[in-house]
Amino acid sequence: MGKKPFLTLQQAQEIIADVPTPFHVYDEKGIRENARKLMKAFAWNKGFKEYFAVKATPNPYILKLLQEEGCGVDCSSYTELLMSEACGFTGHDIMFSSNVTPVEDMQKAAQMGAIINLDDYTHVEFLDKVAGIPETVCCRYNPGGEFAIDNAIMDTPGEAKYGMTKEQMKQAYKEMMAKGAKHFGIHAFLASNTVANEYYPALARILFQLAVELHEETGAHIAFVNLSGGVGIPYRPDQEATDIMAVGEGVRKAYEEILVPAGMDDLAIYTELGRFMLAPYGHLISTVLHQKHIYKEYLGLDACAANLMRPAMYGSYHHITVLGKEDQPCDHKYDVTGGLCENNDKFAIDRMLPKTEIGDIVAIHDTGAHGFAMGYNYNGKLRSAEVLLKEDGSHQLIRRAETPEDYFATFDFTPFFKK
Repeated sequence: MGKKPFLTLQQAQEIIADVPTPFHVYDEKGIRENARKLMKAFAWNKGFKEYFAVKATPNPYILKLLQEEGCGVDCSSYTELLMSEACGFTGHDIMFSSNVTPVEDMQKAAQMGAIINLDDYTHVEFLDKVAGIPETVCCRYNPGGEFAIDNAIMDTPGEAKYGMTKEQMKQAYKEMMAKGAKHFGIHAFLASNTVANEYYPALARILFQLAVELHEETGAHIAFVNLSGGVGIPYRPDQEATDIMAVGEGVRKAYEEILVPAGMDDLAIYTELGRFMLAPYGHLISTVLHQKHIYKEYLGLDACAANLMRPAMYGSYHHITVLGKEDQPCDHKYDVTGGLCENNDKFAIDRMLPKTEIGDIVAIHDTGAHGFAMGYNYNGKLRSAEVLLKEDGSHQLIRRAETPEDYFATFDFTPFFKK
């Protein structure tokens, strides 16, 4: 099996001539092909729509690319709404899913005509007060307890802060119908980063059955079910990737068995994938700055956890390729680190790689989602550039790197200088 980078050493060097490392690079060809495969997997549902999770990769060039492939956007904040608006997303091409929502965020979502996904029963009154109840509205469901597939516990929704109970959903629907709502959606997120093909079909069965029950008890028209995200990717080279075609077929079977007999075959399926859509199609490209030989062997990169925090924060595995040495034996053991003043600033621990030298270029895989987006400025580190590797092999800078002027821009230094 193994993992192969989507760009060569020569391509990386061509980009580096314009954009110094470190930077995140995204594969346009891979992104488009993956989006089309998702659309094909759910083509059986005439209302299907993917709402890309902006939080995963908040870059307008990426959003426009996905828009061209028929995707909408899932926003969780005022700023994400503004970015989506600037990219031309309007109305029901936007799903607004937030929690502990500020007034201005809710009002902006309503003003844009987005589908608002209410996280809590108390938000019914809140929405009505600050923006009014729209004709189409969604509620987030939390079934509580544990979520399991074939007796394997996938996650514990009862411990999550998100969503409403079933009784709260019923009451929310009734109250909003009384205030003019006509079409309702159901949303739930019950597991994270799972490559199990059974996840979406199992979640779909829970939500389809809930849809039938809510319709029968409240009379509400259930217009859509949003399966949210949670479909993962194989970060490790020995993992099997999700078969999205099998996933789509599993959801179709549940649809045919539960919704069609209930006369609810007009219900649309929505998804709001981030990691599945983008993660494999992003690399963090970095240069080896230093080697250290003490009790262990260390490779020090010009990137750090400020550019990719998942390994430091979660202990997450990200595959690493030394570009140009793909065919050499991985017979040297290294800790691969950044330069933060924190001992957890490590991209890899005891990782077997080819013999690596100062100046080598490395590609850290699967950073296309929750990579750049989770960056920060600790130690005065500056956020990196983002680059799009286009289908024709050329590259485009889609976000410049931060400068010290950017870092200092929110300070007012005038009190410290004599007039």
